[in-house]
Amino acid sequence: MRMNAAMKEANAGEGLTERQRAVLEQALRLLVDGGEKALTTAGVARAANCSKESLYKWFGDRDGLLSAMIAFQASKVRTLDVTAETLDGASLGAHLVAFAKDLLEVLAGDVSLALNRLAIGQASREGSKLGHLLQERGRRQIGRRAGALLEAGRKAGLLAFEDAEEAYGALYGLVVSDWHLRMLLGEAPGDMKKDFSRRAEGAVAAFLTLYGTKG
Repeated sequence: MRMNAAMKEANAGEGLTERQRAVLEQALRLLVDGGEKALTTAGVARAANCSKESLYKWFGDRDGLLSAMIAFQASKVRTLDVTAETLDGASLGAHLVAFAKDLLEVLAGDVSLALNRLAIGQASREGSKLGHLLQERGRRQIGRRAGALLEAGRKAGLLAFEDAEEAYGALYGLVVSDWHLRMLLGEAPGDMKKDFSRRAEGAVAAFLTLYGTKG
């Protein structure tokens, strides 16, 4: 993973004004409440109390709006810009646990569940772009940012791996396991949400057992 790309995307939400953030939150809420049919420029403009001209200026066409919505949602999984020189074992572990907990909280939210269910429903539809956007602007964007943290950990001598993507895949799998699939299939999230901190800490501990160094 290229660190420069990750740093540029480290806080996708920070390039937005408060007004633009509010518009994207309204657009996401429309999608959750009304599905894809509710996500029109007119509907978003009405819900967010802004003009369609402003929407086009900020986000472009409907696909651009959808892409911005997904990137904004993905930016809620925080990763801090860190360098190898600022990391030690404790701070790396703390950064990884914070990332894991954010990832669980975002995936468990009704917005992410609605987006993923919609993408799954459209998977066989010719010309559907939502699945691709979720991969490129959602999961891969998060992966690139987390990859920068893992790379910093490797440069600091705290992690040992040959393939950053493989290492991130292991971290993601340990954090998420089958939990997200169960939620997508309708399992009530209430009880699962109680253990986010414990799940995040356990996943990071297992990851560090696999990839942490003893030095």
